[in-house]
Amino acid sequence: MNNILKWRSAKPSKNAYAVVTGAGSGIGRSFALELVKRHGAVVCADINLDSAKETVALIEQQGGTAYAVKCDVAKADQVKKLAEKSEQLLGHPVTLVINNAGVGLGGKFDELTLEDWKWCMDINLWGVIHGCHYFVPGFKQQGRGAIINVASAASFTAAPEMSAYNVTKAGVRALSETLFAELKRDNISVNVLCPTLVPTNIIKDGRIPERYSKLADHALMNYAMTTSDSVAKLTLNRLDKGELYTTPQVDAKLFWMMKRASPDLYARFLGFSYRFVK
Repeated sequence: MNNILKWRSAKPSKNAYAVVTGAGSGIGRSFALELVKRHGAVVCADINLDSAKETVALIEQQGGTAYAVKCDVAKADQVKKLAEKSEQLLGHPVTLVINNAGVGLGGKFDELTLEDWKWCMDINLWGVIHGCHYFVPGFKQQGRGAIINVASAASFTAAPEMSAYNVTKAGVRALSETLFAELKRDNISVNVLCPTLVPTNIIKDGRIPERYSKLADHALMNYAMTTSDSVAKLTLNRLDKGELYTTPQVDAKLFWMMKRASPDLYARFLGFSYRFVK
C-alpha cells in the first residue's frame, strides 16, 4: 500500500525509465536530454541508428545513462521488440513512453497519392498506436506509467493542403484524450503535445511542397521563438501536473480558442483566407 501511494504522488518525469521514439533529433532529442537532467535513464529509439547514437553520446557527456535502438515505429513487430528490449537494457520496467517519431506531409488533396497517405498514417498515427499498444499493458501490470504523445496544432487547425498530416495528428490527439480518461483509474498519466512551428527536421525530412517548405523555413527563422528544449521541458512539467494538453505557443492557443468558440466560423475563415493563396 505504501508503494502504491508513493507512486501516485510521484512525478512521472522524475527518475523515469523512459523510451523516446524519434530521439535522434529535434523534440525527441530534447526530451531525452531533459529526462536525464531529471535523473532518468533513456532508451533513444530512432529509425536512424546513427542519430540515436549521437543523442546517447550527448547524454553520456552529461554523465547520464542512455541506450540507442533502431526502430521503425510504422512496423508493429519492431515496436514490440523495442518494448521488450527496453526493459532489458534499463534493467527495470519502463515507466514513461514518449511517442514522438513523426513525418511531415503537405500538398493539395488531389495531388497526394495513396502511398503518401499510407506513409504518413503508418508513421504519425500507427506509430503512436503501436507505442501505446505495447507499453500500456506493462504500465497496468506495475500499477503506474506515463505516456506523452506528440501531436501538433495541426490536429485542430485543419489548415488547407495539409489533409493527411492533419488527419494523423487529429487521430493522435483523439487517442490521447481517450486514454487520458480510460487509464486514469490505472494510475497512468497521459499528455498530448500540440505545438505549431518548432525548429526540428520534420520539414527537411518530410514531403512538403517547395513553396511551403520555404515559407516554413522563413517562419522558423523569423517568428519561431520556441525551442525544442523549452517545449520538452514544458511538456514534462505539464505531465507531472496531471494535465492533458500542452500547447506551447501563443498562436496554437489562439487557434484552439477560436475553433472551440465557433467551429463553423473558424472553418469559414480558413476557406475565405485560402482563396487568396496562390
